[in-house]
Amino acid sequence: MNTNSVNMPETIYSASWIVSPHTEPIEGGAILVRNGFIAATGKLEELRRTHGSTPVVDFPDCVLMPGLVNAHTHLELTYFPAWRLRTHIDYNPRRFVDWIIQLIKIKRGLALEDYQASIREGLRMCLEAGTTVTGEIAGNSSLAGLYHNSLLSGRLFFEVLGHDPVTFQPLLKRAIEACITDNAANFASGISPHSPYTIGEGNLSLIREEAFSRGFPLAIHISESAAESDFMFSSSGPLAEELYPFAGWERYLTPPRRMSSTDFLDRAGLLSSATLAIHCVHINLADAEILKKRGVHVALCPRSNNYLDVGRAPVALLKKLGIPLALGTDSLASNDSLSMWDEMRFALESFPKDLSALDVFRMATSNGAAALGLKASHGSLEPGKRADFQVIGKIGTAADKLLERAILSGEVLDVFSAGRRYAGIVTC
Repeated sequence: MNTNSVNMPETIYSASWIVSPHTEPIEGGAILVRNGFIAATGKLEELRRTHGSTPVVDFPDCVLMPGLVNAHTHLELTYFPAWRLRTHIDYNPRRFVDWIIQLIKIKRGLALEDYQASIREGLRMCLEAGTTVTGEIAGNSSLAGLYHNSLLSGRLFFEVLGHDPVTFQPLLKRAIEACITDNAANFASGISPHSPYTIGEGNLSLIREEAFSRGFPLAIHISESAAESDFMFSSSGPLAEELYPFAGWERYLTPPRRMSSTDFLDRAGLLSSATLAIHCVHINLADAEILKKRGVHVALCPRSNNYLDVGRAPVALLKKLGIPLALGTDSLASNDSLSMWDEMRFALESFPKDLSALDVFRMATSNGAAALGLKASHGSLEPGKRADFQVIGKIGTAADKLLERAILSGEVLDVFSAGRRYAGIVTC
């Protein structure tokens, strides 16, 4: 379904409350939607006075909130649990490297139609959970049309990895060409160098030159596991001893670098305000200071980290330094849902001393939009922004702890993207 909302009827949507990340909640609030964008917000009575002939759609005893921003997804892996059973590679990896090898084995047996069906299901699951924006890692640029024809919006980061420059250069060229030609209204483009341990050092300068010279942002997995830290520092551990032989990369092992992933990428010139660092579980103070200095945004994926047993990100340190934080679910290869509501709840439970309800709400809305370079058009209910919002019910209408109740026990009753209603939600 095309998300073009030009010439849609002007409509006022109202509810008991309007909640947006950087303004006080509006009791009896409403938003005026015109051609897929928010034209005005305020009290319903005010909008009725100034737009008296505009029809009103009211959601009594509900809250209107922005659509959520999932800053890091791999929707192509939505069917991973089924693939694991189908390919008889159904075991529970004990370590991070076991999981990576399992993932590679399963992906080797997939056809294009497997990914197509998986992406469609991932798009559906996001919308049903109130997510309207994703930072998607796209492994195959030929499948970009599936995202463009959905109600979701966001940014597609076309993934690149590999060591051999002979094969890497055409891969990067295809990704850059995809960014240049991928001009859909609902999805912007970017490049995703997978990680510092899956890309040859000589290829990093190519990424910097090709991507940054054209203004394409980057999304990079950084310091997700202790195995990565060991590898980057000493060229040892399970990534060197098991993953590299499995991938046929033994000849690309380097002498010990004696540095972290963050330091390595910074020296390669890949860290900037246009970089989204994903995970950042195993970073220290020096790493965090580099991220802060370069203006890097960080996407935390706490449930994925817990699922893979790789540890917890140093949220207190990141917050103390003022590093902008977003949230992502990662994929169903390392999570049990694509719901950002589940992610917010888990983040609150995991970091009760470091994160408040308002913190995680902003991480899942305005901060996520900023991390994807989409803050001007997404992430809050403000005039001029895209009309992405959701209707939350079953939390009561009392003002006290309204946001906390919405996060902990709210139910998504309706979702609108660019002013269009997503019709797939079934509520009792």
